[in-house]
Amino acid sequence: MQVEVFRKHVAQNKTLWSSSVAQQVNGLSQAEVELTSTLRLKPGFECRTGKQFVLLCYIRNPESNEEKSYSFDYSYDSFTPVHNQEDVFRDLGHFVLDNSLRGFNATIFAYGQTGSGKSYSMMGSKTKRDGLIPRICIGLFENIRQNTDPNKTISVNASYLEIYNEQIRDLLVVPKKGEDKRRLKVRDNPKTGPYVEDLSEVTCASYDDIEKLLSDGDAMRTIAQTNMNATSSRSHSIFTIKVKTTTILYSKDGEPTATDTLARVVLVDLAGSEKQKDTGTTGQQFEEAKRINLSLTALGLVIANLAEAATKKGGGFVNFRDSVLTHLLQPSLVGNSKTAMVAALSPASVNYEETLSTLRWADNCKKIKTKAEINESPTTS
Repeated sequence: MQVEVFRKHVAQNKTLWSSSVAQQVNGLSQAEVELTSTLRLKPGFECRTGKQFVLLCYIRNPESNEEKSYSFDYSYDSFTPVHNQEDVFRDLGHFVLDNSLRGFNATIFAYGQTGSGKSYSMMGSKTKRDGLIPRICIGLFENIRQNTDPNKTISVNASYLEIYNEQIRDLLVVPKKGEDKRRLKVRDNPKTGPYVEDLSEVTCASYDDIEKLLSDGDAMRTIAQTNMNATSSRSHSIFTIKVKTTTILYSKDGEPTATDTLARVVLVDLAGSEKQKDTGTTGQQFEEAKRINLSLTALGLVIANLAEAATKKGGGFVNFRDSVLTHLLQPSLVGNSKTAMVAALSPASVNYEETLSTLRWADNCKKIKTKAEINESPTTS
């Protein structure tokens, strides 16, 4: 599994800066080029990128001065203004886009503590949708527009859901006045794996259709204000795009054969892990935070078990059913999918423990191997 690190600045007064994704180290494919940059984010807390093919992130304990290092596929930093969301899309967005058009399933999910920049990486800011999800969708329809093959057609369907307090809600269905959001259930298909029963899917003919779905869904998503984040997500969200490519080939006798490839692109914005003493949540928000942390703990245990199994022959049993989140993400973690994970980090020394936990979490993700295959089904027309 590919792992990327995104570091987002936190202001001294704990008000989060909505700054852009920044540093991405280039030139790693050229062995003769040696790149080393050092960035001191705050006294007692240091992150550096490494050399050549390995990107190293160093984290220093602000109390003991002990230093640990972790290596990742890419690293971005918001302190270097010459880099932006386009760099993230170049590395990750094209990875998803290219594979989906070839018929592979693909997944990106963002993990980190509350306010670390997950939603910014995935969606962008409120005033400018320049995150991974909008850019991937724009790129998808640009590829469709450029298709000049009369024997190839590409269609796109999309769905949008949130997992709130272990309940699945369809973000594209507006409840009637006085009604709660519709709660859906996870079912299992023996061939394709877990799916959400009765989840609405919308056919999209252009990016404008996608933009409307994102806007409508975001308006339905559950958020709240905490001490660490003015717009804290109280749920996990999953935006799924199904890309169906139909290609017609003709035999020497002129007999047409239609081949379909169906790729699922799963784009996940996880709610952030929280500590009550930092966020100051009470009442309903405190209960929401407990559910969020429990589901993230379940996901962390699954990833840790998968990482351990990857180092042993045969592995062991991994329980994906401890939470709705892990059940739904099972195909992305061990099944038929090309998967990438974005670790969103806070550089503030007060967040040292949470940042270290995220780095360990991401380090486990690197060890997981998925088995992606082209989803092809030939039919005669």
